[in-house]
Amino acid sequence: MSNTTFTAPVPFGAITIYRLVAKFDDLRAAVAEWRETRATRAQLYSLSDDVLRDIGISRWEIDRTIR
Repeated sequence: MSNTTFTAPVPFGAITIYRLVAKFDDLRAAVAEWRETRATRAQLYSLSDDVLRDIGISRWEIDRTIR
């Protein structure tokens, strides 16, 4: 008995549509990450120097810490 696999042809443009949807998904993820980073930065900058010292970072280290 032979094990034969039949593959149907992909509909015209399906790969292009898939790639386009994947690019939009990547863009959505990048925007979500940017928004989260922005919110984190804003929260850290709103803290006092004493609170920042308690968590172990100084004000000038905020950007480096977020990255």
